[in-house]
Amino acid sequence: MAAQCLGAICGCGLVKSFQKSYYNQYGGGANSLADGYNTGTGLGAEIIGTLVLVYTVFSATDPKRNARDSHVPVLAPLPIGFAVFMVHLATIPITGTGINPARSFGAAVIFNRDKPWDDHWIFWVGPFVGAAIAAIYHQIILRAGDVKALGSFRSSSAM
Repeated sequence: MAAQCLGAICGCGLVKSFQKSYYNQYGGGANSLADGYNTGTGLGAEIIGTLVLVYTVFSATDPKRNARDSHVPVLAPLPIGFAVFMVHLATIPITGTGINPARSFGAAVIFNRDKPWDDHWIFWVGPFVGAAIAAIYHQIILRAGDVKALGSFRSSSAM
């Protein structure tokens, strides 16, 4: 996490040094809550956006999916890229689309104005909560068949 945050800071610093006019014009790419939205809405947008992205990544890269759906060729980058696109369409007007705390942090550090820092916690809490929900849903709900199969195996061996 530290390396990703440091990389985001360095990357944003490079953008600022090479494209200063665009950098200032677009607020340094720093995420902030748009006018007219409250923190609950922003937090909800970040949670749902991250949940959609992380769930798509888990589903598209699940090794059991290949065995189960071997007749359907799956290119994982296609659904993942589409999920990123859809999340951006939905959340750019609300928060500028964080869904990655390091990216939001790097831009806020280099831009260093009050507005990006006012509700910066949203861009950490939202992605962590959304990713946790996606992980729990994927492991417990969708892959619960593994647990059920193990339970039925144990009950049949007791006979």
